[in-house]
Amino acid sequence: MNKPIRTISIFCLLLFLALMINATYLQYYRAGALEQDPRNRRVLAESFSGDRGAILVGREAVAESVPSGDQYEFQRRYPQPFKYAHVTGWFSYFSQTGIEQSQNDVLSGDDSLLFVTRLVDLLSNSTPKGGSVQLTLDPAAQDAAYAGLEALPGDAQAAVVALEPSSGRILAMASSPSYDPNQMASHDFGDVADTARRLGQEDSEPLLNRAIQTTLPPGSTFKIVTAAAALESGNYADSNSLVPGGPSYQLPLTSGESGLVDNEGRACGTDRIPFHQAMEQSCNTSFAQLADEVGPDAMFDQAEAFGWNSKYLEDLPLQAESSYPEGMDQAQTALSGFGQASVTATPLQMAMVVAGVANGGIVMRPYVVDEVRSPELDVLDKTEPSELSRAVSASTAQELKEMLVSTVTNGTASPGAIPGVDVAGKTGTAESGRDNVPPYAWFVSFAPADDPQVAVAVMIQKADIPRGEIAGGTYGGPIAKSVMEAVIK
Repeated sequence: MNKPIRTISIFCLLLFLALMINATYLQYYRAGALEQDPRNRRVLAESFSGDRGAILVGREAVAESVPSGDQYEFQRRYPQPFKYAHVTGWFSYFSQTGIEQSQNDVLSGDDSLLFVTRLVDLLSNSTPKGGSVQLTLDPAAQDAAYAGLEALPGDAQAAVVALEPSSGRILAMASSPSYDPNQMASHDFGDVADTARRLGQEDSEPLLNRAIQTTLPPGSTFKIVTAAAALESGNYADSNSLVPGGPSYQLPLTSGESGLVDNEGRACGTDRIPFHQAMEQSCNTSFAQLADEVGPDAMFDQAEAFGWNSKYLEDLPLQAESSYPEGMDQAQTALSGFGQASVTATPLQMAMVVAGVANGGIVMRPYVVDEVRSPELDVLDKTEPSELSRAVSASTAQELKEMLVSTVTNGTASPGAIPGVDVAGKTGTAESGRDNVPPYAWFVSFAPADDPQVAVAVMIQKADIPRGEIAGGTYGGPIAKSVMEAVIK
């Protein structure tokens, strides 16, 4: 073989090797990334055309695929759209949110759990189907939560979360205002774009899941955390221990009216009062002084033990972190004692606080996906409850429980009372810190106190309520009560 032919042969061999290497790289190493690339419209169109699995609450599908009669074969449908929108999210040609996003592999049939199903479909030449996802939501509790939000006056912005204390199962999650995910899943892409633009521009932010994505000052509901820190410090033995009281309190490092804390006329004594009275009457002066006594480090540690400054919800995207800043000064720490300063919380976080107290001091990791099932509804995977943290000792939890029961029976949380049932609860009203923005109203509770089955947090960010009536118990208490009644029946 002469030299030119040999050179050309070697060059062709190198080109062939390069081609093989590139094909292997694209089809093996890069396959996953290319499949997930949002610019890959072929994969997107195939996925959009698939028979996607259902999202179930109880025995009912709250998201399902039905024949569409157009080029995409199947249309995503949400039978109870507004009630479940912030949990299910939507599945569209352009994007996914909520459970539709977090459980996309299962619902589309691509999850490894469905390998056998995919193989059978391939061998039998059947149309592939996605698996279904069973949620932890209790239909009756979700009905009560949504109805309670809908009954708020005016264009309300609010949220409700209910948990099973012993497991962390999310029994209800509702946010207001809501939206219709059917519009976002439409096959009319022009309408989808217009709807997305309109919803994204609304001041009320209907796409926002306020239950897990809105963080606001928790107000007096945070006094549960402060009381926990005080009891854990060893300085106070039980609910009858005498704590600082008084009609007013000057914040450390301050002078004048701007640093003066009062109790808005509630009965908080003139010197020291029983711990349970401070909780029943929601005495700001007591909890500001308790937070100052405990100190910034212990308050920070106690908040983090309940879940602040962390993400713990693994099966819904975009959970916001509740914030308790480290290194606050004395004045800020005292303000944090009654849920002001730089302290913020989501409704889910406040539900976890009362759920932890109800569960003997152990905070369970919250979850909303109960089971993953095959298209034939065989259970392929089930979420096992897991402990997130021990927030307080069992004895501290018991003392907190007694104080919160007394707060419903004898104090500010009476709107959450259920006849014949011991309910533990706490109100909260938090200043927004902005001119012309009314305070936020909170209510947290659990029941029955001696055998807790449900813990609830209600947050009302905005509603057409006279400023003088924006108390956590006035509107939040009845909502929490109806959710608790729906669960304990």
